[in-house]
Amino acid sequence: MKLAVIGFGAATIGLLRALHNSAHEIHIFEQAVDIYSSSVSGIRADGKLFVSSGMGGELELSLEQQQEVVEYYLSKANVERSRIEYGNSFGNKGSFKKFYERGFEPVLSEYWHIGTDELKNVLSNIYAEFLEFSNVHFHFSSQIRDISEKEDKIFLNGSQEGFDRLIIAAGRTGHKLVNNLIPRHPHLVLENTKVDLGIRFELPNHIVEHLNKEMYEFKIRLRTETGYTVRTFCNNPAGFVVLEKYDDFVTVNGHSKLQDKSDNTNFALLVSHTFTEPFNNPVGYGSYIAKLANILAGGEKAILQTYGDFKRTKRSKHLGRVKPTLSSDNYILGDLNLAIPGKTRQALTEFIETLDEIVPGVAYSDNLMYGMEIKFYSNKLSNEHPLIKFIGDCSGWTRSITYATGHGMQLGKELLEEK
Repeated sequence: MKLAVIGFGAATIGLLRALHNSAHEIHIFEQAVDIYSSSVSGIRADGKLFVSSGMGGELELSLEQQQEVVEYYLSKANVERSRIEYGNSFGNKGSFKKFYERGFEPVLSEYWHIGTDELKNVLSNIYAEFLEFSNVHFHFSSQIRDISEKEDKIFLNGSQEGFDRLIIAAGRTGHKLVNNLIPRHPHLVLENTKVDLGIRFELPNHIVEHLNKEMYEFKIRLRTETGYTVRTFCNNPAGFVVLEKYDDFVTVNGHSKLQDKSDNTNFALLVSHTFTEPFNNPVGYGSYIAKLANILAGGEKAILQTYGDFKRTKRSKHLGRVKPTLSSDNYILGDLNLAIPGKTRQALTEFIETLDEIVPGVAYSDNLMYGMEIKFYSNKLSNEHPLIKFIGDCSGWTRSITYATGHGMQLGKELLEEK
């Protein structure tokens, strides 16, 4: 078969692992100029891998399959295994009990952190491996805007070259492309009601140093009095806050490096929102909130506010003891209360104050909040279409490097079984 794949990220890496030695002719279309340039991709920033049954996706992906994915990426690093940062989230029963008694749901997981700086070597080694196979062809600077179907063939951007299968692995930035397909194939949508709204929280390393050493990432959830569940996400010990660029707005994110370290730890606090009919556009809702924050920031910048000012609903005009790791060119001091819905704001505050009871210092007034951070679940899509398949985060089934890679491997094995 002749396959077209849109996007080169974790899901495509998993797909190619399964298919690179097959008889299939595989063409990969990536809008970035090279393998390093995509701004919204977990496989290009931070490189956090995990093995867990409690997060990362809704696939049936066993712990053994997850471990296989982790070992593959670690084998591509240019540093010794002992230098890869490791943590065991809530493997310590005492820590588990302490959080559980305060109402938190601790998530069990093992973590490996490659680091943004080492990821370039990992990607180079993976890319070099795939280039050795004659059936794999890369096309960079190739943005796919139009997809058409005719006589059991797929055509891209009006080209006369037909493909037997189209595999969309466009990640979180692929929602526009996917949304353009949905009106023609509405039956593919299984669920489209979820979006996570939140902020990136930054505080001095010493406050959470014991958690960072033990777990690397402490993953917890709390059901708040609002009815909303708040969770931590993407903890970055001694890390850096960054902007995440989408087509027409920016959000915030965080990452950590293997070598270069900061004085701060950052992590996301995300409030899960699940809507009912007639709501059917979670990406649109999340994008609207992000754009509102950008408008208040005067452009493609984040809003930065101290936690004390956030609680008092006052715009921050000065910072205290905590120095931002995000460049001053990328934020303005402001008031996140103008962008965050009221119940979401209440849930965030309850989470921070409750966490402070276990980890004193989390609720210091001069800790920092950046907004907005949005996590798009995308529409959860079926792969029942005979010609078009979805893998990775754009499918709505995964939210991690581990699960996205596993999803690609699963589809690859299915395609190998086709005659």
